[in-house]
Amino acid sequence: MRKRKVRGIARDTLQFIMEASRSSLPMEFAGLLQADKEIITEVLILPGTESSRMSALIRLYMLPNMQIVGSVHSHPSADLRPSQPDIQFFSRSGDYNLIVCPPFDESSWACYDAEGMRRELPILDVDFKDDMFDDAN
Repeated sequence: MRKRKVRGIARDTLQFIMEASRSSLPMEFAGLLQADKEIITEVLILPGTESSRMSALIRLYMLPNMQIVGSVHSHPSADLRPSQPDIQFFSRSGDYNLIVCPPFDESSWACYDAEGMRRELPILDVDFKDDMFDDAN
Protein backbone atom coordinates (compact mmCIF):
# COMPACT_ATOMS: atom_id res chain seq x y z
CA MET A 1 0.00 0.00 0.00
CA ARG A 2 1.40 3.37 -1.04
CA LYS A 3 1.58 5.81 1.87
CA ARG A 4 -0.01 9.17 1.32
CA LYS A 5 0.94 12.31 3.20
CA VAL A 6 -1.82 13.86 5.29
CA ARG A 7 -1.58 17.29 6.93
CA GLY A 8 -4.65 16.96 9.15
CA ILE A 9 -8.34 16.21 9.48
CA ALA A 10 -11.15 18.64 8.73
CA ARG A 11 -12.95 19.73 11.90
CA ASP A 12 -16.35 18.99 10.28
CA THR A 13 -15.20 15.47 9.39
CA LEU A 14 -14.06 14.83 12.96
CA GLN A 15 -17.39 16.16 14.26
CA PHE A 16 -19.24 13.77 11.90
CA ILE A 17 -17.15 10.89 13.25
CA MET A 18 -17.98 11.86 16.84
CA GLU A 19 -21.72 12.13 16.12
CA ALA A 20 -21.81 8.83 14.23
CA SER A 21 -19.90 7.13 17.06
CA ARG A 22 -22.21 8.58 19.72
CA SER A 23 -25.26 7.49 17.70
CA SER A 24 -23.87 3.95 17.34
CA LEU A 25 -23.58 3.33 21.09
CA PRO A 26 -23.47 0.75 22.57
CA MET A 27 -22.08 -0.67 19.31
CA GLU A 28 -18.79 0.32 17.73
CA PHE A 29 -18.76 2.62 14.71
CA ALA A 30 -16.28 1.94 11.89
CA GLY A 31 -15.32 3.50 8.59
CA LEU A 32 -12.46 4.24 6.22
CA LEU A 33 -10.83 7.64 5.67
CA GLN A 34 -10.16 9.48 2.43
CA ALA A 35 -8.08 12.61 1.98
CA ASP A 36 -8.31 15.42 -0.54
CA LYS A 37 -5.43 17.86 -0.89
CA GLU A 38 -3.69 16.15 2.06
CA ILE A 39 -6.65 16.69 4.43
CA ILE A 40 -8.94 13.93 5.67
CA THR A 41 -12.38 15.01 4.54
CA GLU A 42 -14.40 11.84 3.93
CA VAL A 43 -15.56 8.82 5.90
CA LEU A 44 -16.53 5.78 3.85
CA ILE A 45 -18.89 3.25 5.37
CA LEU A 46 -18.66 0.05 3.38
CA PRO A 47 -21.51 -2.37 2.75
CA GLY A 48 -21.29 -5.42 4.97
CA THR A 49 -19.63 -3.59 7.88
CA GLU A 50 -20.64 -5.34 11.11
CA SER A 51 -20.67 -3.75 14.55
CA SER A 52 -21.07 -5.17 18.03
CA ARG A 53 -20.38 -4.03 21.58
CA MET A 54 -16.89 -5.54 21.34
CA SER A 55 -15.75 -4.90 17.77
CA ALA A 56 -16.46 -3.67 14.28
CA LEU A 57 -15.61 -5.61 11.15
CA ILE A 58 -14.96 -3.75 7.89
CA ARG A 59 -14.94 -5.93 4.80
CA LEU A 60 -12.10 -4.39 2.80
CA TYR A 61 -12.97 -6.51 -0.24
CA MET A 62 -16.07 -4.27 -0.57
CA LEU A 63 -13.87 -1.19 -1.11
CA PRO A 64 -14.40 0.27 -4.58
CA ASN A 65 -11.34 1.24 -6.59
CA MET A 66 -10.43 4.27 -4.47
CA GLN A 67 -7.60 5.22 -2.22
CA ILE A 68 -7.93 5.39 1.53
CA VAL A 69 -5.46 6.84 4.03
CA GLY A 70 -6.67 4.99 7.10
CA SER A 71 -9.58 3.97 9.23
CA VAL A 72 -11.72 5.14 12.11
CA HIS A 73 -13.54 3.20 14.76
CA SER A 74 -15.02 3.88 18.14
CA HIS A 75 -14.43 2.22 21.47
CA PRO A 76 -17.59 2.35 23.60
CA SER A 77 -15.33 2.43 26.68
CA ALA A 78 -13.06 5.38 27.42
CA ASP A 79 -9.95 3.44 26.35
CA LEU A 80 -8.14 4.91 23.32
CA ARG A 81 -5.45 2.22 23.17
CA PRO A 82 -5.54 -0.02 20.09
CA SER A 83 -6.01 -3.74 20.61
CA GLN A 84 -3.90 -6.30 18.77
CA PRO A 85 -6.69 -6.86 16.20
CA ASP A 86 -6.87 -3.05 15.75
CA ILE A 87 -3.15 -2.91 14.96
CA GLN A 88 -3.46 -5.81 12.52
CA PHE A 89 -6.24 -3.93 10.72
CA PHE A 90 -4.24 -0.67 10.74
CA SER A 91 -1.50 -2.41 8.75
CA ARG A 92 -4.02 -3.06 5.96
CA SER A 93 -5.94 0.22 6.04
CA GLY A 94 -3.34 2.98 5.92
CA ASP A 95 -1.17 5.23 8.03
CA TYR A 96 -3.85 7.39 9.72
CA ASN A 97 -6.10 5.32 11.97
CA LEU A 98 -8.39 7.03 14.45
CA ILE A 99 -9.88 5.63 17.61
CA VAL A 100 -12.58 7.73 19.28
CA CYS A 101 -14.29 7.18 22.62
CA PRO A 102 -16.78 8.81 25.02
CA PRO A 103 -17.48 11.63 25.56
CA PHE A 104 -16.88 11.92 21.78
CA ASP A 105 -15.40 15.40 21.70
CA GLU A 106 -12.17 16.92 20.36
CA SER A 107 -10.21 15.62 23.35
CA SER A 108 -11.39 11.99 23.15
CA TRP A 109 -9.63 10.61 20.10
CA ALA A 110 -6.20 9.49 18.99
CA CYS A 111 -4.48 8.76 15.69
CA TYR A 112 -2.17 5.80 15.06
CA ASP A 113 0.11 4.84 12.19
CA ALA A 114 0.02 1.48 10.40
CA GLU A 115 2.17 -0.10 13.14
CA GLY A 116 -0.05 1.13 15.98
CA MET A 117 2.22 3.96 17.12
CA ARG A 118 0.46 7.16 18.19
CA ARG A 119 0.91 10.08 15.81
CA GLU A 120 -0.12 13.71 15.67
CA LEU A 121 -2.97 14.69 13.36
CA PRO A 122 -3.96 18.36 13.50
CA ILE A 123 -7.61 19.42 13.34
CA LEU A 124 -8.00 21.94 10.52
CA ASP A 125 -10.76 24.42 9.79
CA VAL A 126 -11.54 24.09 6.09
CA ASP A 127 -14.18 25.51 3.78
CA PHE A 128 -16.02 22.82 1.79
CA LYS A 129 -17.90 25.07 -0.66
CA ASP A 130 -17.78 24.03 -4.32
CA ASP A 131 -15.82 20.87 -3.48
CA MET A 132 -12.79 23.09 -2.94
CA PHE A 133 -11.44 24.18 0.39
CA ASP A 134 -8.83 26.47 1.79
CA ASP A 135 -6.83 25.67 4.87
CA ALA A 136 -7.80 28.27 7.48
CA ASN A 137 -4.88 27.37 9.78
